[in-house]
Amino acid sequence: MADLEDVKDTRNFHVGVPERREPFFLKGSGALDWGMQHRLAHIFDPASGRTVMLAIDHGYFQGPTAGLERVDVDIVPLLPWANALMLTRGILRANIPPSFGRGVVLRASGGPSILKELSNEQLAVDVEDAVRLDVSAMAVQVFVGGEFETQSIHNLTRLVDAGIRAGIPTLGVTAVGKNMTRDARYFRLACRICAELGAHFVKTYYVPEGFETVTASCPVPIVMAGGKKLPELEALAMAHRAVSEGAAGVDMGRNIFQSEAPAAMIRAVGAVVHQLMKPEQAHDLYQTLRHEKRDVRVAV
Repeated sequence: MADLEDVKDTRNFHVGVPERREPFFLKGSGALDWGMQHRLAHIFDPASGRTVMLAIDHGYFQGPTAGLERVDVDIVPLLPWANALMLTRGILRANIPPSFGRGVVLRASGGPSILKELSNEQLAVDVEDAVRLDVSAMAVQVFVGGEFETQSIHNLTRLVDAGIRAGIPTLGVTAVGKNMTRDARYFRLACRICAELGAHFVKTYYVPEGFETVTASCPVPIVMAGGKKLPELEALAMAHRAVSEGAAGVDMGRNIFQSEAPAAMIRAVGAVVHQLMKPEQAHDLYQTLRHEKRDVRVAV
């Protein structure tokens, strides 16, 4: 029972002071529940409004990718500089320290390997397990124009519904097949479909012509996919162009963990995304950091 002795009179009501309520910083997310916004704030930095996601989910369809042979050795040291990780529940449970306090984006779709038709995916995670893992978002691949387009879109809508009930946002990932056109017109179509059907943010590829029309026509944040491995300066330049043209950050994998100096690269990418550092300056930072003799195995 509360101690009722010496109870002070209430007096500080701040009469005449309007109630403070800051609008949520993320595009298209102002009407979401508090829990949804809280989870998104673990993925996107509230100060910059952008994110550096580290994608390490490649193994769900292509096995032990170069640079991901040992996640505990090669990826865990990079965690201090990632705003969020995109990965599978198997790797999360096996290799990621529970002390990691930033965003976790859980790969929730899967099925075929690189040996089969990739668009023939199903949902591969129950939302109850996502809740148990306390993830910040769930990711589903959407194959607009692919052989199993309708199935993949149905995967998205089912995941959105389940996520809303649990308070977990959904990331729609626009996939491109070998024979699909990779241009702004296609990505405007794919990203808008994902957003219209409920995705809370979308991951898509950068295109050099018209990318600003992709971000402008999508009512939720777009995160740029890193794609294939590029020389470090080219990858930094692509990230800079993407955020300058409206992207809310990047989700890079191979351009970080396949770099000659992954820890230096993720820090340089962070400088571009959060500080809008010019690519040449960021590359100089990368070169400086890669030659520092220091142990990057810090606590997360």
